[in-house]
Amino acid sequence: MKKDRNFDDIAHKFARNIYGSAKGDIRQAVVWQDLENLLARAPHSPLTVLDAGGGIGQMSLELAKRGHHIILCDLSEEMLKLARQEVEKEGLLPQYQFLHCGIQDLSDTLTTKVDMVMFHAVMEWLNDPFEGLTQVLQCLKPGGLVSVMFYNHTGLLFKNLICGNLTHVEQGMPHRKRFKLQPQKGLVPDEVYAHLQHATVEIWGKTGVRTFHDYMQTERLGEFTEAQLIAMEQTLCRQEPFLSLGRYIHVWGQLAPTQCNE
Repeated sequence: MKKDRNFDDIAHKFARNIYGSAKGDIRQAVVWQDLENLLARAPHSPLTVLDAGGGIGQMSLELAKRGHHIILCDLSEEMLKLARQEVEKEGLLPQYQFLHCGIQDLSDTLTTKVDMVMFHAVMEWLNDPFEGLTQVLQCLKPGGLVSVMFYNHTGLLFKNLICGNLTHVEQGMPHRKRFKLQPQKGLVPDEVYAHLQHATVEIWGKTGVRTFHDYMQTERLGEFTEAQLIAMEQTLCRQEPFLSLGRYIHVWGQLAPTQCNE
């Protein structure tokens, strides 16, 4: 049986390459706009937030700085160690609970349901991504807030097309093991939206994450600053066709307030 991806072997490389780069800066800037909108609709504060498969927890750390309580869960013990170091550096340990477990063990590990779940860039690493999403949503109180980000199949397809990898596309774009930081699969956006809606999540917004950055032709780049790059991504990320071309898509909303998630 295939296992879910554990980043113990490359935790430091993952943190450096994903978060210590323009890619990570764009992700933080774009998704944080959505989270501010989501939190503005929260019925109370502070919230208890489950960061499921949260890795080093950079996004949830920003929530902790604003007074919210964080439950950070990850399959990788090394990623949790890195997260704890950052939390301790910020003096926020009293607001945290760290859980070293897989997504499938969450419902048995948590003693109470949470006010908000963050499930960012995890589904594409799971053997059964939609079962993982179901498990995370089961941890949420009725009326709880939902923030899900997933690796976009359409963005992966477009990237391969413009790079001329047509044979790879015809073969169904199988995962290339030599690219350890590339997710195992892309998720079809309409399938993710349908699963959320079936689970009684009302979708309030959708955002493309890195709608053009990853497609820029490095050998013929014009002049720009990183501030311009991030501002342009923020401008285009919620309008089509750019939204649907994002390498990731962030979708957010609320679980039905009057119906428990079964």
